[in-house]
Amino acid sequence: MKVVILCGGQGTRIRDASEVLPKPMLPIGQRPIVWHIMKMYASHGFRDFVLTLGYKGWLIKEFFLNYRAMTSDLRVTLGPSHATEVLGRNGTSGSDEDWSVTLAETGEHTMTGGRVAAIRRYVEGDDLFMLTYGDGVADVDLTALVAFHRSHGRIATVTAVHPPGRFGELGLEGHGVTEFNEKPNSTAGFINGGFLVLDARRVWPYLAGGPGLIFEQEPLRRLAHDRELMAFEHNGFWQPMDTLREYNLLNDLWASGKAPWKSWT
Repeated sequence: MKVVILCGGQGTRIRDASEVLPKPMLPIGQRPIVWHIMKMYASHGFRDFVLTLGYKGWLIKEFFLNYRAMTSDLRVTLGPSHATEVLGRNGTSGSDEDWSVTLAETGEHTMTGGRVAAIRRYVEGDDLFMLTYGDGVADVDLTALVAFHRSHGRIATVTAVHPPGRFGELGLEGHGVTEFNEKPNSTAGFINGGFLVLDARRVWPYLAGGPGLIFEQEPLRRLAHDRELMAFEHNGFWQPMDTLREYNLLNDLWASGKAPWKSWT
């Protein structure tokens, strides 16, 4: 099963952290936040990734093209016999990550729904695919999330969380989503926390709006209206990285050794 990570936005609200890097490449500790997200999925056995690129996507490509060199010790021999040897970490060779990473150009100005539609060819061969944003971490039980999705047979599952109301508010009836409101002025109860599972064969009619389609608006509203959207309730840690304050918070948690999203050893 493939994991699609939306990595193309401009991240204008967090420019104080960096004017150079796209938001998925902002570091938590020594690694980009997108690496932390991928480690979360990989710890549950999901290692096949599709990253939708847009704004400064070449920097994300550079990171993965040079991944071994950028995450390992190197021995460089200078002079006429110039050579570079990748030593790994702690003197070992090889990489810790057994990942497949597809880096898909989806357009600098494409919106979230358009980005998902653009990578259809990479995911429609499976029955399901997972979808998340390249700027948030959580301790969601991703294995349980997929099991929940398979249990109800609807087209889509969204993870419902409880943080402050800046995101799409979910109206719930049991586990069914009856209403979806994008970024209300005030909210209570559950909101859209991302970490979705989608039917890789039935979701595409909801994503037919072209590059300007915003996934969090018409597609999710229609899915909710059609009773094809279910909610996986998550009451644990969830934190987006939209502002400098949130960027510093995640780095402080990582530095403390108590990062709740760290599900790997």
